Amino acid sequence: MLRIAFITFEYPPLIYGGLGVYSYEVTCRLAEMGCEVHVFTVNNGRYPVLEYSGNITIHRIIPVNIGQSLKILVNDELKAWGPGFKYFNDVLTYNISSTYTINKLVKEGLLFDIVSVHDWISSITGISMKNMYPSIPLVFHIHSSEKGRNLGGGSPTVSLLELECAKISNAIVTVSNAMRNYDLIPQGFPAEKIHVVWNGVDPEKYNPRRVSRKTIEEIKSKHYGDPLILFIGRLVRVKGVDNLVKSMKYIVEKYPKARLLIIGVGELLEQILSEGRSIKENITVINRFLSEEERIAYYAACDLAVFPSLYEPFGIVAVEAMAMEKPIVVGAYGCSGFREIVVPSGSEQCGVHVNPYDPKDIAWGIEAILESNDCGKWMGLNGRRRVLENFTWSKTVKETLNLYKSLLDLK
Repeated sequence: MLRIAFITFEYPPLIYGGLGVYSYEVTCRLAEMGCEVHVFTVNNGRYPVLEYSGNITIHRIIPVNIGQSLKILVNDELKAWGPGFKYFNDVLTYNISSTYTINKLVKEGLLFDIVSVHDWISSITGISMKNMYPSIPLVFHIHSSEKGRNLGGGSPTVSLLELECAKISNAIVTVSNAMRNYDLIPQGFPAEKIHVVWNGVDPEKYNPRRVSRKTIEEIKSKHYGDPLILFIGRLVRVKGVDNLVKSMKYIVEKYPKARLLIIGVGELLEQILSEGRSIKENITVINRFLSEEERIAYYAACDLAVFPSLYEPFGIVAVEAMAMEKPIVVGAYGCSGFREIVVPSGSEQCGVHVNPYDPKDIAWGIEAILESNDCGKWMGLNGRRRVLENFTWSKTVKETLNLYKSLLDLK
């Protein structure tokens, strides 16, 4: 079976978002299918630099602080990152050290069949490996783009790194047709290289029957709401959480006991608290990261989940909620993988599409589910059924592995 160099900045226990979840779930299943997987990830200095777990070898790279010398070498745009400049230092030195480590392994006789890099934060390693070993297929997995995340803005340097890695790679994997057609191709990514592989969820873990009635009642009593509306995600503009808070003033007119439970961290915390002050009895914010078990419990306890993202290449939270048999309201504007995940009408409906820029439309979507007691129930059942058919990590890994093998057949 294949030997894969899997380069990802996020890997347990250092997980900051969907990339870390993806990396863990995919590498575990690649290993289960017989692949030898070498993960090259970042280390904050608190973990072993080398770790073995079955067919997975984890190389934890400690970034080097090269200090003022880096400001001499980089362009003015990067110098203007302010506090974020330390992050760029860590990304750069992590990539250089990862490249050195992989090259050393190759020189010692450990030949890789595939180099798999994930997002711009690993792209320098991918580009370097392709320059040194052009015969090894390079696969660039892009889970979101710099311009997309920043709604058309962001760092030109990061965007150029993404584009260069895409051009030099043998294949590009992205997470939705929306990202392919509305994000990557308009930026100049080579269309003929782009393959769409949906993300997934583990339906055995995300199963409503795994959560006890006692756990659900404890959450409901602590965060009483009739209905209890759940948002899980980063508290940033691109997730649309500010517009969700604004929508609550319309919801409470019809449902005065409704509660919006927001779980996440991010720069919009103070703005959210300020905007929700007039209906503070109807909004609760849990400002921290949850463990996976906690997240599953909150999905089980809510009546519906709402994810009004302005930009969402895929949206793992949607398939998590659907696997837990919850109806969902999702933003379906522009580059939205939610449009591919959530069926908004017909006999297989599992949620509602809304304009995430319009708080009134978000409120309409929530009310459309709440108007009938049975509506949310059958949407939830449809959602789990759709997840089992289309959005499992096993399916993701099978499609990814088939692509890797096809690239080797072309050598």
